[in-house]
Amino acid sequence: MKYVLTTLMAVAILTILLTNAKAQTSSGFHVANTYHIASPGGWDYIAVGPGNNKLYVSHGSQVNVLNQENGDSAGIISGTEGVHGIAFVPSLNKGYTSNGRLNNITVFDLSTNEVIGRIATGQNPDAIMYDEFSKKIITCNGRSKDLSVIDPETSKVVATIPVSGKPETAVSDNAGKIFVNIEDKNQVDVVDIKNHKVEKSWSIAPGDGPTGLAIDRKTKRLFAGCDKLLMVIDAVNGKIIDKLPIGDGCDGVAFDNGLKYVFASCGEGKLIIIEELSGEKFKVLDHVQTKRSARTIALDEAKHEVYLPAADLEKAVGGERPKMIPGTFQVLVVKRH
Repeated sequence: MKYVLTTLMAVAILTILLTNAKAQTSSGFHVANTYHIASPGGWDYIAVGPGNNKLYVSHGSQVNVLNQENGDSAGIISGTEGVHGIAFVPSLNKGYTSNGRLNNITVFDLSTNEVIGRIATGQNPDAIMYDEFSKKIITCNGRSKDLSVIDPETSKVVATIPVSGKPETAVSDNAGKIFVNIEDKNQVDVVDIKNHKVEKSWSIAPGDGPTGLAIDRKTKRLFAGCDKLLMVIDAVNGKIIDKLPIGDGCDGVAFDNGLKYVFASCGEGKLIIIEELSGEKFKVLDHVQTKRSARTIALDEAKHEVYLPAADLEKAVGGERPKMIPGTFQVLVVKRH
């Protein structure tokens, strides 16, 4: 009997330890809500507005503006054919969309959503960002393989910077460097934004087809989402620090400075969460089931919430990308318990 009790106690203790270990490694994130958008068209990026409780969702020939709390419509920014991304300059109360089919960006009023201007860029502007250091809007132009640098004060292009290949996403260190994922070359270009030139290029092999990109400015680490791998890169010298397994079809990466979490949104229907334990050590923390096609991402760091646009898809025909089923476009809201 004593042996049986001892064995039972050992099993109980082991169960508690395993349960605690599971709790310690689980992020607590889950899909908490779904915002449905009925209008037609494909999509790319999504963005959290600058403190205005709004989500900006690229969708076909327009941007749908949603109430961040409940998904209700808060307006539409029209005339943005082939829209990819959205950026903001809060000090000027302006927003910007990159319109791939029009080779331009739309300027809109953040308060009213009214279109107040359009600015020509390079060919097929994709990702768009605002660099706090240079006070410039920057577009990644996929077809012309360059960056357009725009002064938001004057709405003029002040520089065009050729890069080494197809630029996918860019982030800033807020100290004069812009890092650009070059999707077709499997490398990161380092841009000197003061002198408007690429000063070096770093291979990120075995990372293949880098798309999403995020940065931890404190530890000086870049996080590049590639084909089934997240590459961690030293933002000072380009050294590969780590590579971690993620899902297939990653097109978005975000970093939460408060939680020290890296989020990689993968089109196969998984949100991979990686914890930064230090500048040298990282671990895969969680695989959150999302929805097939949920490949891009926006992060609200204040709320620690993630937003993923997605849609139901038809069956793939041959090697073609499956088409979305009309009327199924939606935004998944992922948050902690």
